[in-house]
Amino acid sequence: MELLKSKFKKIQWGVSGCGKITEHSFVPAVQHLKRSQIKSVYSNSIERAKRIATKSLTAKAFDDFDEFLKSDFEILYIASSNELHYEQAIKAAKAGKHIFCEKPMALNSKQAEEMLKVANENNVSFRLNYTFRFHPLVQKAKELVEKSLLGSIISINGNFNTHISPSTNFRFDAQKGGGALFDLGTHLIDILRYFGGEILEIKGIVEKEIYKSDVDDFVSAIVKFEKGYFGYFSASFNTLKANNRIEIIGQKGTITIEDFVGKPIGVARLIIDISGERRKVFRKKANIFLEMLKQVQKSYLKNTKPLSTGEDGLINLKLMEKLVKNANS
Repeated sequence: MELLKSKFKKIQWGVSGCGKITEHSFVPAVQHLKRSQIKSVYSNSIERAKRIATKSLTAKAFDDFDEFLKSDFEILYIASSNELHYEQAIKAAKAGKHIFCEKPMALNSKQAEEMLKVANENNVSFRLNYTFRFHPLVQKAKELVEKSLLGSIISINGNFNTHISPSTNFRFDAQKGGGALFDLGTHLIDILRYFGGEILEIKGIVEKEIYKSDVDDFVSAIVKFEKGYFGYFSASFNTLKANNRIEIIGQKGTITIEDFVGKPIGVARLIIDISGERRKVFRKKANIFLEMLKQVQKSYLKNTKPLSTGEDGLINLKLMEKLVKNANS
């Protein structure tokens, strides 16, 4: 892809979708960046679009997506509900807009493949927001793993449990890509891949455990990595309190990251426990969304490889489809 050749002093963002993540995470984070500003905001509700546009100070509001795409911005942040990602990304790519999309990328891998194809044909980049890759402690742990601090890896395990009760939100609508797997499990699959590389096999369960609603509220799986070791993850909508964590176990010891998932801003812990060494604990408070946008902005301006790409989103969808197909077998 070509370097983003901005004609402005700041990157001009367009935003599609005016939910909580846009209002409480994306807009405040952009306001902390010297080289970015929000130019245009789209929602099917003009009132919501105007509210977000007012918060961003520099943006115009739209309730017509085609008119929105004609406005003068360079990168589209897609934060709409999951079933809209496909159509909006296709239209944006054909309009020459670079794309930064929320997870999951689409409702299925066939849609994701077409989204990437159209983006490539129109010479626009496609980045995906797997937010937790960008946490400073996750990146530090990744550095330590790559330096073989743990020796040979034995397993990589993750948990992401929270409380989301049934509602009219898209998370509880199967036709809109709802469910614990698509909402939470997708993050854990990504983190396992980030630390462990490609996944060859995935098997597990995808259940309506507590709420018996339209979508799964619990998912658990075992994976086998291409490099030969194994992993495990579980995610659910079903608990009011949980110790969410990632644990990387090697022959020499263990690296654990606690309390970094499910908290946009909070204090996480990195625990390094190596045989023959004193146990080390590091604490870090981080605004994950701001850390993510700093790196995304830098990758656009300097034309460097992004930390999370559309290809990562496609691989993730294929793994989720494989898990659903193999579930409970």
